[in-house]
Amino acid sequence: MDTTLQDPLVGQVLDSRYRVDARIAVGGMATVYRALDTRLDRVLALKVMHPTLAADGSFVERFIREAKSVARLAHPNVVQVFDQGTDGSYVYLAMEYIAGCTLRDVLRDRGALQPRAALDILEPVLAALGAAHRAGFVHRDMKPENVLIGDDGRVKVADFGLVRSVDTVTSTTGAVLGTVSYLAPEQIEHGTADPRVDVYACGVVLYEMLTGGKPHAGDSPAQVLYKHIHEDVPPPSATVPGLPYALDELVAAATARTPDIRPQDAVALLALVREARAGLSDAQLDAVPPQAISAEHDSAQDRTSVIPRSLTVPRLLPVNPVDDHAGVDGAGVDRTSRLEAPPAPPRRLSRPRRGLVTVIAAVLVVFGIGAGVWYINSGQFTRVPPLLAKTEAQAKERLEQDGLDVKRVEREYNDTVKRGTVIRTDPKAGARIRSNDSVTLTISLGPEIVRVPDLTGRPLDKAQDLLKKNALEPGMVTREFSDSVDKGTVIRTEPGAGTKRHAGSAIALVVSKGSPVDVPDVTGEDLDSARSDLQDAGLQVKIAPQRVNSEYDKGQVALQTPKGDSEAAEGDTVTLTLSKGPEMIEVPDVVGDSVDDAKRTLQDAGFEVDVDRGLLGLFGDTVKKQSVDGGATAPKGSTITITIR
Repeated sequence: MDTTLQDPLVGQVLDSRYRVDARIAVGGMATVYRALDTRLDRVLALKVMHPTLAADGSFVERFIREAKSVARLAHPNVVQVFDQGTDGSYVYLAMEYIAGCTLRDVLRDRGALQPRAALDILEPVLAALGAAHRAGFVHRDMKPENVLIGDDGRVKVADFGLVRSVDTVTSTTGAVLGTVSYLAPEQIEHGTADPRVDVYACGVVLYEMLTGGKPHAGDSPAQVLYKHIHEDVPPPSATVPGLPYALDELVAAATARTPDIRPQDAVALLALVREARAGLSDAQLDAVPPQAISAEHDSAQDRTSVIPRSLTVPRLLPVNPVDDHAGVDGAGVDRTSRLEAPPAPPRRLSRPRRGLVTVIAAVLVVFGIGAGVWYINSGQFTRVPPLLAKTEAQAKERLEQDGLDVKRVEREYNDTVKRGTVIRTDPKAGARIRSNDSVTLTISLGPEIVRVPDLTGRPLDKAQDLLKKNALEPGMVTREFSDSVDKGTVIRTEPGAGTKRHAGSAIALVVSKGSPVDVPDVTGEDLDSARSDLQDAGLQVKIAPQRVNSEYDKGQVALQTPKGDSEAAEGDTVTLTLSKGPEMIEVPDVVGDSVDDAKRTLQDAGFEVDVDRGLLGLFGDTVKKQSVDGGATAPKGSTITITIR
């Protein structure tokens, strides 16, 4: 079932511009949607911060920093940010939409890659990061999830949400932001980050592409963090025999635990990558790796998260646990200094020798127990291979190679998985299964395409119901005047009737307000007269609870909404605000002042000024008289005439 139908944003229009069509992905800090920019008529990706985080100023600041930072990176391998804004509780980024998949999807499906493919992906990633590093930024969260691979083969780096200026990187005491499997030792120990932490992460990503698995694994994040600090990343050839030594050296250089030994930034690492590639033969670059490591997983260690420093800093244990008081301060806090290593892995039970197996089998036969069943059973199980995105034929062939049958093939529509390829298996990839058992394949029919029905003249609620019956979602509702379509019924849809759309797409509705009515101007009229004029025009009348000072007499209409001489729909309401009468203010005494000074004084007090020079005042510049004496009161905004002699 497509869960995007339950997402409250799907079908809405953010900021009166971006129509949200479908949910693409959900992360720990934001959700990404496919949307349409209705102004420029282009598809884009909307990254919307979770509303619960939008109240946190630091998260909003990081979100806005991402937009500003990436906007400065005009690079073909960086996902472009077009716009940033807010709409109510939603804070969003409008970004370039890349139709394709992530590097994580590729690794999950294929496991280890050929060296040529791994370097073909790594080089544009380093080019993008190099542009960021030379512009003064550090990504801080490089991982396969943030490497996008378009259907056209383009590679782009996404999610600069943790980006920081190189000049502002400092130690953090509260927490470390990032993804456990790709954190550099200095990030874990000190919370510091410069371009070399991105170099380290790229080294881990290269190792993962070459081997299909991560260099450091553990049962908890703390164990993985401990290994990053205390253990070197092993050479890829230890997992995939036959990999060239040059690739081992490349991974070792990028993942050196001491930052000073690593290349200083992505540009320097890119130079090493190109040098290593130049020294490899075609046979070495195109060597097919064994698919021994399954990359099918969903680990919380792959997610960007706020990691408490209590996990990143190794805990301290007492040197002498017998003495309850040794190394403990007055607060009862242990101050000794022995590091606690992760628990040792459980010891493997040694396999019974062949002679012992024979003896046990003989004993079982004596007691009437099927020794053959006990002995053969250890080879009766296998695991379901990863088949995601493989064609139906490829999936069946792979299952046959593993001794498995296809139980049945189911088909369903899917917006993201290519038509004719595997969406999922039952049991799922990696599940333990008997070697002669069968697997159910679910194959994508591609996106379900439906036609937008003709809703012209239908009442709004009936039109919305009909859209749902046609596997579409009612979208934004706007209203406009129409002389030909009854009020409250649909004028048209956007997109129009007959247009083909993916099932679940939101369809905007334009609803009629009926024929327009000219709103009479009733300002200055008494209430009864104004009410009569408006009702005769087919409009309703509402009186605002508060009154205002105005040029009109008390009880007359001072303001109206909508204004006079505008258009409204028949039956719409016009709100009238009544006058309290003009505001009376004291008139300044300007007799004897120059013309300019008198005008300035009266205007500053809130009056209009009229100058009467007459025949005798043509050449004068002194006020001899004013129409309202100084010290008296007059309506604010009224005109005071000054006479010049």
